[in-house]
Amino acid sequence: MAKKSVLTPQSEDFPRWYQDVVAKAEMADNGPVRGTMVIRPYGYSIWERMQSEMDTRIKDAGAKNAYFPLFIPQSYLTKEADHVEGFAPELAVVTHGGGKELEEPIVVRPTSETVIGEYMAKWINSYRDLPLLLNQWANVVRWELRPRIFLRTSEFLWQEGHTAHATREDAAAYAHHIHREVYEDFMVNVLAMPVIRGRKTASERFAGAINTLALEAMMRDGKALQMGTSHELGQNFANAFGIKYLASSGTQEVCWTASWGTSTRMIGGLIMSHGDDAGLRIPPRLAPIQVLVMIVKDGDGVSEAAAAIVADLKAAGVRVELDDRTDTAFGRRAVDAELKGIPVRVEVGPRDVAEGKVTVARRIGGGKEPIAFESAAALVTRALDEDHQALYDEALAHRENNTVDVRTIGEAAEAAATGFARIPWATLGVAGEKELAASAITVRCLVRPDGEIPESDDEDGALAVVARAY
Repeated sequence: MAKKSVLTPQSEDFPRWYQDVVAKAEMADNGPVRGTMVIRPYGYSIWERMQSEMDTRIKDAGAKNAYFPLFIPQSYLTKEADHVEGFAPELAVVTHGGGKELEEPIVVRPTSETVIGEYMAKWINSYRDLPLLLNQWANVVRWELRPRIFLRTSEFLWQEGHTAHATREDAAAYAHHIHREVYEDFMVNVLAMPVIRGRKTASERFAGAINTLALEAMMRDGKALQMGTSHELGQNFANAFGIKYLASSGTQEVCWTASWGTSTRMIGGLIMSHGDDAGLRIPPRLAPIQVLVMIVKDGDGVSEAAAAIVADLKAAGVRVELDDRTDTAFGRRAVDAELKGIPVRVEVGPRDVAEGKVTVARRIGGGKEPIAFESAAALVTRALDEDHQALYDEALAHRENNTVDVRTIGEAAEAAATGFARIPWATLGVAGEKELAASAITVRCLVRPDGEIPESDDEDGALAVVARAY
């Protein structure tokens, strides 16, 4: 192993550990305006990998990318009463431009249901134009009182999907498809993160939605983090913006709409669900650098051997990088690689070349192993698959070991101090939800005992997943 980590231990101070990782793994810095962030190249490379994997899945679901303005007329937001009320405390409003007071204040985009609704109404004429499936990658601004890099910032990056459908059933089916086949698939198979798929209670729904589907993950300190949401918007926005279509029967009908989004908050979730006292642990399928080939020190044939391993790994489809900075101490470079969570290191030095071997260090499982030079590519490729699954299994075991089934509100509050609690929704109810909220404990979502999603908030047998959350 490399030298002792320079991070605050998780058990000593988890929030400080998180801040240490963000800074020392060169993920991000605080921006010049309170609540903003500067995403550094390594942090952004992780976001680019997330974008790429998500974008492929979104396009496979039939949606097409577009772009809509950052500035939205304030009057747009007032057209949907619940929406403007829900977002009012978070809005950033521009009142002056070009040295003059604007005739109408402009809202800096907090989300785009309103502006996209305006254009959906222009672009949809008949049933032949449906479904209209749009997505955009953008930044949004929601004024944050208690900022924390990646988790809660006044400006963040995200994707937001917006769709219009002929029927409620089609809109609901698409919202569920995104929830499961895009978001859950990405989080499980790329982020190696087990998530609970559930339905939000009425008080926790997106402003203006008739149903919100959520994905909740447990962090290593037992708290919950909402990783993504998919919303059935009913006809609320369609009525507000006149999103209608001419049906095949010749009648004018109102569309049904949906929206869905994930953000750079997922990077915070990645850090807190997989990281350890040595830093990040990046799932191999996500990692921008899956393997770092490190020259320990110069010597006859060392550079050639390292270059050959890099070539073999690239040929095998591995994302690999060469570290030949022998003017920097090897121990320092190894600590840096561990901090950044690079899944595998292949270390090559003069002694290794003389013996026809290399040393493979695995970040997720730990430990080092000398292997024959000609076997390196095959072993490393196998290690990446094994370690991805190991990371998922570890996170799932952590969640299961810290989830308790309870029967009373008091038991739920006690369990939520260190993990998740499941309590019958019929026992908790709206009154119990408010009681827990007074202690900063929220109902993350409603689920069935079999893990599926209830059809309604009051479905018999539904369980409330209760936790403290970020």
